[in-house]
Amino acid sequence: MKKRALISVFYKDGVLDLARYLVDKGWEILSTGGTKKHLSEAGLPVTDVSAVTGFPECLDGRVKTLHPAIHAGLLAIRENPEHAKTIAELGVSPIDLVCVNLYPFFEKVQAGLTFGETVEFIDIGGPTMLRSAAKNHGDVLVLTDASDYAEVMAELEAAGQETAKVPAELKRRLAGKVFNLTSAYDAAVARFMLGEASAPVSPKSGEWPEYLTVPYKLGQSLRYGENGHQKAALYLTADSVGAFGGMKQLQGKELSYNNMRDLDIAWKAASAYDGFVKKLPADFPASAEQRRSGDNRSVICVALKHNSPCGAALGTSPLDAYKRAWLVDPVSIFGGIVGCNRVIDREAAEEMIKTFLEVIVAPGFTDDALSVFATKKNLRIVKADRLPSALTETMSVDGGVLVQERDDELFSEWRVVTERAPTAEEAEEMAFGMTMAIFVKSNAILAVKDRIAVGIAGGQVNRIWATEQALERAKAVTGNPENGFDGHATVMASDAFFPFADSVEMAAKYGIKAIVQPGGSMRDQESIDAANRLGIAMVFTGTRHFKH
Repeated sequence: MKKRALISVFYKDGVLDLARYLVDKGWEILSTGGTKKHLSEAGLPVTDVSAVTGFPECLDGRVKTLHPAIHAGLLAIRENPEHAKTIAELGVSPIDLVCVNLYPFFEKVQAGLTFGETVEFIDIGGPTMLRSAAKNHGDVLVLTDASDYAEVMAELEAAGQETAKVPAELKRRLAGKVFNLTSAYDAAVARFMLGEASAPVSPKSGEWPEYLTVPYKLGQSLRYGENGHQKAALYLTADSVGAFGGMKQLQGKELSYNNMRDLDIAWKAASAYDGFVKKLPADFPASAEQRRSGDNRSVICVALKHNSPCGAALGTSPLDAYKRAWLVDPVSIFGGIVGCNRVIDREAAEEMIKTFLEVIVAPGFTDDALSVFATKKNLRIVKADRLPSALTETMSVDGGVLVQERDDELFSEWRVVTERAPTAEEAEEMAFGMTMAIFVKSNAILAVKDRIAVGIAGGQVNRIWATEQALERAKAVTGNPENGFDGHATVMASDAFFPFADSVEMAAKYGIKAIVQPGGSMRDQESIDAANRLGIAMVFTGTRHFKH
């Protein structure tokens, strides 16, 4: 009996070579629609699927292959006598190979189409044929990926065109790729229908879905994971483009797993401030507009080491911001990652290459800057074309994942709880300090001077240790005459409330005059009383920023 292949592809790369090979080997090609036209125009004989089903294509192409003459030909087990008898009585001929890829739903869901227009790109017949063929992969070769065409042709050649003799391992792998594709495809459709691709399905906007469906596509295999003995890979969402999907490495060694973890935080931290200042509470002492008109320090540089900021500062230029961030901790920044929210120019590049850095990420680089970086061939230069946009975050646990909304609210209120109110200048320092605290491991304490996080401490198991560490570091930085400060840090930010008054009392010993914290402790009044006694202004924001 003549072998038959059903070919129906949206992406036509390589399909002519496959079809020509099959025709040359005596196979009959079944097809429909655009694929049939493509093959016919190339001079290949093609049988229209309608001739097999005896039923015309209808409903604007929605119904073409959804017919027993097709699916019985796919699902019949060749060595099952009853199956053979049934399809013979029905006049159905087996189909031995299926080559199908799907309507471009991954792409179209991102194209800004209307809901109805997007729905039309949900493929029904394609996944159905693929699943039928994959279930019966012992008898049917199933292809979804053009990269597999050459291997299948080679194995068919070796097997004398007998699909039953093609290695079982290959057939099972091809079938597995089918379900891998269709599960991701269905996940993208589910996210679209539930609204997850554009807004998180969460207690704020509805109920969490029963099943977490996220279509991840392999973006890059990595050399190793957190340590050399661990394998790792980067997967990107197939139905939406986040910051990583918009990044382009311009030079340097391949990014490692640890580089990518740090790169993620560096870009988020560098990008956050611009967005947060636009959403400050109405009673904030200086509005975002006032801040922008009265303070041109809107360039931010953040230095990271081991997934936590070791330096952060606002400046008037990339060079100014970087130098101010660098002086916070010239030791820890060595071998670190730097993120900047503005295009890097030559002056900044010349300063950056004075220190060994692993990665620099920014929205762009001037040609002069790239020529400077080119002298450090291993330095990874990453251009970020997109701001962080993911609305949810996931964290793996053994046997599952935790999912939460992204921490994207700096202050839910601005409540002065002490007799002394912060000045507008102190309030600006508070906003900057708390923005950076979001990206520091809890317990996070930051001491701020002139929009520089001069003291950063996090990861301590109690807040008084973190407070002492941050303030001691700030004292060393601001007390160094070479750094040019006109005094010590006077503002301190805490990611969570103070359970005792001890942190406030310690802050006073180091000259802190204003503290911003979420509040919410049963002992809040003790901290307020201590602040009043010590002449410190304290503001409660109502928003905690734990980072575990």
